[in-house]
Amino acid sequence: MELRHLRYFVAVAEERHFGRAAARLHIAQPPLSQQIRQLESELGLQLLRRTTRRVDLTPAGEAYLLRARQIIAAVSSAAGEAQRVAAGLQGRLVIGCVGSATYSLLPQLVRTLREELPDVEVAVQGEMLAPDQARALVEGRIDLGLLRPPVDEESLQVRVLRSDRLIVAVPDGHRLAERSRLRLKDLAGEDFVIHAGSGRSVMHDTVVARCRGAGFEPRIRHEVAETSTLVTFVAAGLGIAVVPAPVAELMVPGVAYLPLTGQAAVDLAAATRVDDEAPQLRRALTVVSGLV
Repeated sequence: MELRHLRYFVAVAEERHFGRAAARLHIAQPPLSQQIRQLESELGLQLLRRTTRRVDLTPAGEAYLLRARQIIAAVSSAAGEAQRVAAGLQGRLVIGCVGSATYSLLPQLVRTLREELPDVEVAVQGEMLAPDQARALVEGRIDLGLLRPPVDEESLQVRVLRSDRLIVAVPDGHRLAERSRLRLKDLAGEDFVIHAGSGRSVMHDTVVARCRGAGFEPRIRHEVAETSTLVTFVAAGLGIAVVPAPVAELMVPGVAYLPLTGQAAVDLAAATRVDDEAPQLRRALTVVSGLV
């Protein structure tokens, strides 16, 4: 039995006439009659009562018509769904994001994805450090990472999206808060609040390296995993922090943000698995590239 047998049967059952059904199907009447007889023979039962003027359904034919319509509809629906998935218009996408991009890029990205790809289920795991995102990508727990390079993993592809300048977050009332801008060496001797230790955070390594390049070792008092916690600690007066400029969008009371002189900046990149060719991922990459 083939799907065409079901289509032929449904056409005859709905038209109640072989001639009209044949015209509807754009085939000759004799082959249509032959196909219906083959179907009945395979099933071992009579589906149609034939007269010289019309065709009627047997009780078995009535039951078979109901199921045949459901099967044809299911096949059509499956084809449509497969086409939408192949076009990247349907599916699932899990996004990981570093803290600073969580507050700036991520909200606009998710809104745009929902507008342009309403049938793609978008899930977000925010406040993930870059090494955690790299592991999650390799293990297939996320599909797209918005992170700070470098990423030392051959199975991942990294595309730089933009460069975020570095700024200094200081508590309101701090002696540096009145300055219009700062140099890194102005931070020597200050207590630092910084992202989690070496190897766990790109920002940790970046800040330490730049301080050393400015001639001093940062006095690290607190290490935290989440950017929101880092800024909260600054607001509490526990230290100062060097952060990417988008962090200022958190608008935490009690914190002043000051620009750094020079070209101090960190990249924000999109990371994916090299072998991930999911159409919805390609569409998401196009969207995110258009937002930065």
